[in-house]
Amino acid sequence: MPVYQLSDTIAFPRPDLAEEDGLLAVGGDLSFERVLLAYEIGVFPWYNSNQPILWWSPPKRMILYPGKMKVIKSLRKAIVKGGFEVKIDTAFKKVMEQCANVRRKGQTETWINDQTITVFTELHERGLAHSFEVWYKNELVGGLYGLSFGRAFFGESMFTEMTDASKVAFYHLHQFAVKQGFHFIDCQLHNDHLASLGAYEVPRTTYLKELSKALAYPDLKGKWIHYQQTL
Repeated sequence: MPVYQLSDTIAFPRPDLAEEDGLLAVGGDLSFERVLLAYEIGVFPWYNSNQPILWWSPPKRMILYPGKMKVIKSLRKAIVKGGFEVKIDTAFKKVMEQCANVRRKGQTETWINDQTITVFTELHERGLAHSFEVWYKNELVGGLYGLSFGRAFFGESMFTEMTDASKVAFYHLHQFAVKQGFHFIDCQLHNDHLASLGAYEVPRTTYLKELSKALAYPDLKGKWIHYQQTL
């Protein structure tokens, strides 16, 4: 199948028209409206700074269903006795910047560039993007960020500067998803770290059906800092 060249019109081809590797389209922009539409139809941007914007709809999508997270003994110990304080939506941009600084195996640069930070910060200010932050002695030592529409959370990236700090953030995201009746946490692409926490791959067709059901519910908009007392 061809890779579609996007125009200035805010529109995408059907997600099931993606290449075998999941690449669906190239070009366009990272405007608020386009990014919003992308996630609502099961598409996300992922590209390096030396590339045009690439839009993906993988044939398999990694997700975690609330209530299915695996909490091993060492993680539970870190949650209870690690001395961490977990906050929501108090340092969104800083979490993004820290995620951008992480150098991952097999990658020479990050996809979290100035454009990405700008549009996700706007999404955050409009109550659609959120961060879970892990603090130790008033220092930000781990966290994650992502988007939320309907009853779904779309995880984007995480970072850690202390053992288990990012896992603690993910645990609290999971607990939040359980309490709010979310249908799933979208983890996008497979990796061993998320698999160890209970996430697994589902076919694109399954994911798109799950997404449609989750988006039938109202968005949980606004700053989630008000939910910190429930963590």
